Amino acid sequence: MSNKSSVPQARFVIISGPSGCGKTTLHKALLASPRLKGKLVKSISATTRSKRPGERSGHDYLYLTNKMFEDRIKKGYFLEWEKVFDHYYGTPKKQALNLLKKGVNVLLCIDVKGAKTIRQEYPEALKIFIKTPSLKVLKARLKARGSESKESLALRLKIARKELKEARYYDHVVINADLKKALFRLQQIVCQELKETLTAAA
Repeated sequence: MSNKSSVPQARFVIISGPSGCGKTTLHKALLASPRLKGKLVKSISATTRSKRPGERSGHDYLYLTNKMFEDRIKKGYFLEWEKVFDHYYGTPKKQALNLLKKGVNVLLCIDVKGAKTIRQEYPEALKIFIKTPSLKVLKARLKARGSESKESLALRLKIARKELKEARYYDHVVINADLKKALFRLQQIVCQELKETLTAAA
């Protein structure tokens, strides 16, 4: 009898939540965790937004023009894609699926719409929702960025209210009140959920 079914299968690990919840910071810290090094790899997303200070093309994002992105949509290049705040974001399909085939768990830091697409296609994906203790805290964090206009802030909060309702469809919810505690909880969840895969890869 084949033992194929007994071999742990690599999974997508989805981290999502409202803008300002700290998901990007937690995503980077999780990837840097010694326990997960080489066993959890990020999928580099494509985007049409401008490069921010300190970001590197091909490392943080694949930076595309609107036309390039839209051409790729037509060709089925993306596993999931969405337009968020006037910019496209998407997960290149080939790269992500190749990593899974190699037995590597793939970390996706994506918005709730993109997560829904992945959830429907890959129900075995591990889904983790990041949120702040309250909308008041979220608003304060967005204001602290110093890059949001009054209109932009109002729009982000409006969208955040809708996104928070999606938390019930996730396997776990992590409240980011304190970054170190949130990271510790996130590491616990990922190591526990991916225990078999991590052990096999050790």
